[in-house]
Amino acid sequence: MLLMACSTANAQELTSTVDRNELAINETFTLTLRYSGSQRGGQPDFDLLEQDFEVLSRQQSNQYRVINGHAESFVEWTVILAPLKEGRLFVPSLHLHGQISDAIPITVNKAGQAPTGDSRKAFLEIELDKEKLHVQEQLLVKVRLYTTVGLHDIATDPLQIAGAHIEKVNEQRFERRIDGVGHAVYELTYAVFPESSGELQIPALNYVAVTGRRDPFSLFNRNAQRIRLRSEPKTVQVEPKPDSYSGSNWLPAASLGLVQSWSKDPDEFKVGEPITRIITLRAEGLRAAQLPPLPKLNIEGLKTYPDQPQQEDQPGMNGITGSRIETTAIVATKPGSYQLPPMTITWWDTKTGRQRATQLPAFRFNVTGAAAAKPTASGTPGASDTPTPSTSKVEPGFWQKIAIAAIALHLVWALLFFRRYQKAKVRTRSRESKVKPAKLADIELEKAVSSEPEVLHNALIQWANIHWPHTRGQTLYQIEESLELPVLGKIRESLNKAMFGVNPRPMNQAHVHALVQELIRSSREIQGTSSKKRLKNGQLPKLFDT
Repeated sequence: MLLMACSTANAQELTSTVDRNELAINETFTLTLRYSGSQRGGQPDFDLLEQDFEVLSRQQSNQYRVINGHAESFVEWTVILAPLKEGRLFVPSLHLHGQISDAIPITVNKAGQAPTGDSRKAFLEIELDKEKLHVQEQLLVKVRLYTTVGLHDIATDPLQIAGAHIEKVNEQRFERRIDGVGHAVYELTYAVFPESSGELQIPALNYVAVTGRRDPFSLFNRNAQRIRLRSEPKTVQVEPKPDSYSGSNWLPAASLGLVQSWSKDPDEFKVGEPITRIITLRAEGLRAAQLPPLPKLNIEGLKTYPDQPQQEDQPGMNGITGSRIETTAIVATKPGSYQLPPMTITWWDTKTGRQRATQLPAFRFNVTGAAAAKPTASGTPGASDTPTPSTSKVEPGFWQKIAIAAIALHLVWALLFFRRYQKAKVRTRSRESKVKPAKLADIELEKAVSSEPEVLHNALIQWANIHWPHTRGQTLYQIEESLELPVLGKIRESLNKAMFGVNPRPMNQAHVHALVQELIRSSREIQGTSSKKRLKNGQLPKLFDT
């Protein structure tokens, strides 16, 4: 234990970090070494670095700062290193005043291709991490600006690709040597998600910059020169979903995991006490919007109250990692032993090119306590609650009691009338509030026809959720089966052909618009018929769905 405590203290007093763990043989990286111990003077033995690296520069700084009343001082060395060979190398552990830093692994790859033309002072390069991929799979596009001269006032074209979703995930600067000449490199990384199969065109990008040193005392900067840089276009093949894939949702990812947690120990589950179940679905290489809703629980003796799912995208050097967190409150109504069924998510492994399945195993727990009592109707008051007047003798104050009872009865009737009036107002407002969102949903659905197929797909789900709240959390296919609307199936088939077809074609907007209008008319007829049936049976529409 003493040795562990000492090693922990050492790691806190002398730490080493690098800005990159993977680079090419002709690139550089920065090592930062920090010492926060009490002893002063001296420096680490940096000669240990020269076994695998060339030390290009080294700077030392002494810093002192106060944060929230806590004073902190340390010495920091910044070292620029260049690898001497390819392969897996290690920044060695360094020593200072009896403290030891951790060794850091570094992966060194082959050098990148040199630019054509030795006289080029600045140029652009685009690199793709894949030559072909499947629809909706992540493609990493790296745009690099190389320069041997000072550049300023740089204006860039944003990366825009028709039929693809694009997000910038990383930005970094480093140095790369090409044919012995050092180049400053500014690199942007984009995550691209193609929405249809076929050839995906990565367009040429234009950069405009000014070379030369900026002179703040010159009005014209005659030595400055404006240059225009243009990259080469790229083409990548996008294949449709494999025919062998049997999953209900197409999920091409580098990795996918399911994690379950509870708000408290399920072994202490008691009748009537809520417990929260949290399930996190996380996929590397997928956006949160691509992750499907998880299956709902339907177990006798358990009441579930699902919360709105949380979605989050985390950008990084490897692209986007999407997360979907679903939280459900569970309340047991009777004791016994319960088992939550296993949960299986089928997905496509983009690293191995095969179908895989991630499963959350079944979970069993016991519930203790007495069964929840069923609510019973209040009974009529017994004879003992009502005073029995004497027929033989009239006591003093009899008429006063009669007057009080009459006044109380009038107050009761007034209270009942007021409550009925308030309920009628709430019911009227509820009807008015329901009509407005439904009409707005119809209008938004018709507008979405002229947009991209993905926009219309999301608008259909939102439209169904507003008209039929019980469809929330369902996919478009599940909504179609639940509502039994044939016209909805026709629209879904048109969307699938436009988004996932082998040879995708643009939607016939006139035809889809007619189908959408027919869908709106059919929904109104269904809702009108169901409301008439309820009124015919003597039932009023419910304020809230349960």
